[in-house]
Amino acid sequence: MKKRITFTSAGKLVFDVFLFLIFFLPFYWMVLTSIKTMGETLKMPPSFWVSNPQWENFVTAFNAIPFLNMLKNSLIVVFGTLFCQCITVIPAAYAFARYEFKGSKFLFGVTLATMMIPAQLIFLPVFLLFSQLGLINSYWSLILPSASSAFAIFMLRQTFKQVPEELLEAARLDNASEWTILRRIMLPIARPTVVTLALLTFISSWNDYFWPLVLTTNNTVRTLPVGIAALKAAEGGIKYHILMAGNVLLVIPVLAAFFIAQKQVIRAFTYMGEK
Repeated sequence: MKKRITFTSAGKLVFDVFLFLIFFLPFYWMVLTSIKTMGETLKMPPSFWVSNPQWENFVTAFNAIPFLNMLKNSLIVVFGTLFCQCITVIPAAYAFARYEFKGSKFLFGVTLATMMIPAQLIFLPVFLLFSQLGLINSYWSLILPSASSAFAIFMLRQTFKQVPEELLEAARLDNASEWTILRRIMLPIARPTVVTLALLTFISSWNDYFWPLVLTTNNTVRTLPVGIAALKAAEGGIKYHILMAGNVLLVIPVLAAFFIAQKQVIRAFTYMGEK
């Protein structure tokens, strides 16, 4: 038994180390490349350490694009998307979870079916619609395509369905309105799921490259991913150290958001696992 436990523990340790390396090495290589010189990025075999970090690479990446304007645009789009999803996803998930109305199963099926439609398939009619409405090169053109999320509705519906019906009936007997039940009972119980979905939305919206590229024609409302990608188009070929420095600046808010929300994310997956 002791040998079996030892072998099992050793195997788990090796597996954990393997997973850690898979997720850690790309980040390490990105940060390492961001502080190298151009010559060091092309050196073969590659070096896994830098003796003289080039911190000015971050300044170069910052100045190569309208960084502050694009940062402002990214924040507006991200928080605008989060706000729109709050007012569309939460009521929809509550209705699908707690109400049986005519066509509810069909509508929920249609909602899930939209998850299988890639953005590249619908971008042309979306572009034409926004063009007719005069929304091209506006924040609304970047927010509205992600104003709702079928995945978020599905996940939140599953969490709402796990709340005991007796709890809601007791609240209704106390003359609590549906809005009060949603705000005072459902959302506090579903907080880990809501935070997890908000984090996923933040990451998806922050890293979105497709919609800001196809629905804009200039840098007025373009976001950081488009600006960072533009570093590859600089004259003189791709400067990988500058490009990686830009990517490091791009990923910092995502890492910060994850570390802020990680406890709620763990609670959400633990809760779903127990059910």
